[in-house]
Amino acid sequence: MAEFTGLVAAVTGGGSGIGLATARLLAERGARVVALDIAVDGLSVEITGIVCDVTSRESVAAAMAEIEERFGALDILVNNAGISAVGTVEDNDDAEWMHVLDVNVVGIARVTAGALALLRASTAAAVVNVCSIAALNGLPERVVYSASKGAVLGLTFAMATDHVREGIRVNCVSPGTVDTPFVSRMLQKFDDPVAERAALDARQATGRMVTSDEVAGAIAYLASPLAGSTTGTALEVDGGVHNLRMRPQ
Repeated sequence: MAEFTGLVAAVTGGGSGIGLATARLLAERGARVVALDIAVDGLSVEITGIVCDVTSRESVAAAMAEIEERFGALDILVNNAGISAVGTVEDNDDAEWMHVLDVNVVGIARVTAGALALLRASTAAAVVNVCSIAALNGLPERVVYSASKGAVLGLTFAMATDHVREGIRVNCVSPGTVDTPFVSRMLQKFDDPVAERAALDARQATGRMVTSDEVAGAIAYLASPLAGSTTGTALEVDGGVHNLRMRPQ
């Protein structure tokens, strides 16, 4: 399937994890893909890497200008860049709160604002934000991350409303816990990373963490011109966490 042939896609946080899996899948399906990240070394030849710091409006503007210069267009934006934090409201100081919100929430706003002029010129414009089940489910010791993803969910619906008449669709995916380098780094903050990993696997009704490729597949659906009537939607890719209530075995 090559439904993205002729389209240009940009993926923030495209250098690893969900972002890299998404960039690869969109390229496989015909898109010209740009990975926007603070480090873009080691990407495959079909993906163009452009350095971009989502916490800097100047960096975002420079990246969008380079996309316009090199490709002349932008049709799809995947806002994937994000960070996490471990702890309760007692454990995270103001600097940690501001940093997580700056990357996870304001970062999406910055990048999308910077991309709007190009997206408005597209006949197949789509924005996909990476949210989380943490937006609607209380997860232990993830208060900063959960607050940020709750904001991403509301931001997605607001953006979808603001831009639907401009022909720009805005949706989000809400993954469960995904087995990525991002999660592996977070696990190292626990006293027993092995036990914590087992607990994360067990939280999904499927008995394992979600894969990056599974999330990428959902992002590709929402970004595809074949989903032209899908906007203002949150698609859960969570191994059943949100809706299934399993009995203990």
